[in-house]
Amino acid sequence: MGLSTELPAAIEEVDVIVVGGGTTGCVVAARLADADPSLEILVIERGPNNELPTIEYPAAFPANLAPDSKTTYFNVSKPSTHVGNRPLVVPSGGVLGGGSSINFMTYSRAQNQDLDAWDTPGWSSDELLPYTKKSETYHSQYVDGGQGSNQEDEGKNHGSSGPIHVSRGTYSAPKVIDEFMTAAAKLGLQERPDKSDIDSINSMWRIHRFISHEGKRQDAATCYVHPRLRDGKHPNLHVLVETQVARVLFDNQNVRAIGVEVRRNPLFDEEAATKPLRSIRARKMVVLSCGTCATPLILERSGIGEAQVLERAGVSVIVDLPGVGNEYEDHHLLSYGYKSAFTADETGDALLYGRMGSIEDLIKQNHKILGWNAQEVQCKIRPNQEEVDSLGLEFREAWDAEFKDRPEKPLVVLNLIAGNPDMARATGDPSIGTTAFTVYPFSRGSIHITGSTLDDPADFDTGFFAGEKGHLDVRKHVFAYKKQREIMRRMSSYRGECDSHPPFAADSPAACVDLTEALAADVQDIVYSADDDAVLEKWIRDNVGTTWHSLGTCKMQAREKKGVVDAKLGVYGVKGLKVADLSIAPGNVAANTNTTALMIGEKAADIFIEELGLSLT
Repeated sequence: MGLSTELPAAIEEVDVIVVGGGTTGCVVAARLADADPSLEILVIERGPNNELPTIEYPAAFPANLAPDSKTTYFNVSKPSTHVGNRPLVVPSGGVLGGGSSINFMTYSRAQNQDLDAWDTPGWSSDELLPYTKKSETYHSQYVDGGQGSNQEDEGKNHGSSGPIHVSRGTYSAPKVIDEFMTAAAKLGLQERPDKSDIDSINSMWRIHRFISHEGKRQDAATCYVHPRLRDGKHPNLHVLVETQVARVLFDNQNVRAIGVEVRRNPLFDEEAATKPLRSIRARKMVVLSCGTCATPLILERSGIGEAQVLERAGVSVIVDLPGVGNEYEDHHLLSYGYKSAFTADETGDALLYGRMGSIEDLIKQNHKILGWNAQEVQCKIRPNQEEVDSLGLEFREAWDAEFKDRPEKPLVVLNLIAGNPDMARATGDPSIGTTAFTVYPFSRGSIHITGSTLDDPADFDTGFFAGEKGHLDVRKHVFAYKKQREIMRRMSSYRGECDSHPPFAADSPAACVDLTEALAADVQDIVYSADDDAVLEKWIRDNVGTTWHSLGTCKMQAREKKGVVDAKLGVYGVKGLKVADLSIAPGNVAANTNTTALMIGEKAADIFIEELGLSLT
């Protein structure tokens, strides 16, 4: 069969069904196929095949965010008073390769303490590092003349023979980088050759990307699945795209998963919703790998979840498992644009506004800028004690409990963008900006079914800034805003703020400015009044968004702690059903999450290979 949009009538049963062809699903399917080429594996993906120019060429990634995109699924939350009475839109992968095929391609790794805090046998940072290294081939050399990683550290922390190539890509904005790093150093941040040494704090590095040194996106479908579909050595690896899974099927005693029910995705077949579902059986295992927002919905439609939720939706309860769909987490993101004295060619503006020609023209030229995502520097930052105190007594108490004695735990991840990160407010003038996302949120959300069918809407609440300590997540962004603004004000090309800033009073020292030349060399920090802080906090609530870093709705922890899967990723209460995606993360990570998703895929594959009695490679 290979890759198809239609399941042949002859395929009624396979050995393993992988539901979801996202990042982890692709890794799991590929590694199982390697372990035993005779093992019949079916990957079912709701979106299309990923072999598209907007995916292959990194600079074209904004096209995947268009409202009519067929490669991205937009999860829409309920409006919340905590975020200005807005619904939030959380994109997730709706294409083979999942998030790895449409994300911003930033290579960023969890801190050691993040994984150790999961406190799960077999899942410590030391035990998981080999899986991260297994997935990657890391290229340390820079395209802009910077210093590469220390070879000893590089060999310790990075892989050299994995399918995913990690590099700086084929293009860069060195003047923007150098100015930012010079300014950040004045505030105590240190440049490190490899910020993914997974321990350092208050440091910065020139971002590496999930882009090959030849300038092509390195997504899981391209690097894991397609080579095996083409090599003639994996005839029993099947990929079915544009197909939705309604639910998991169980045997008569409801103790073992034996298959799934599917239909064509109506996005690609208007008549699909009127056609009967089709059953496909799995002889050995069903693996759910649909992501944080979709995996819990399949479990609930299948009868696994909190009894009250299932009964309200008209679904018979097979396993009362209250953790399903709860404890949703994301990183809270805000973006800020700045006017600059750079030329358009020194930022991403020339590309974004078509001044360099169309993407099609650039492809014909094989232009190096196609291998770029405009994200140039990443920093992991903690406040000092004075900054902690300035955020209030309640924040200081939370800081003392959660952060003070954990010096490797950052509060904010800050990225430099060579262009305006808020494209909706961009004017086309040369600009630069930052994105700041806070990690380890206090607030939690949930996602649940409202009915028994695929067409019933989800009840989705991001939980941003809600709950007993949600307001402390706002305070984190107060710190983040002030810190990133002071860095940008110290850049020699800084010329003021774009519209994506709080509307401080015109007579306030915090008011946004429009400059014709740089500030004086001895820039002093802005002193914010109580009124300024009130404006800032309202702005944060009214503008916060997602970082696409959803996790935690099917946690890998004890059942009595509302866990959904055990350390072997088996769903509690049934056999033959596994979960392998970011939904299993017991705790958050201070990083972009694609590296963690790849690591979970590699670890999960070894677990499943062992349970199936196959040989590890």
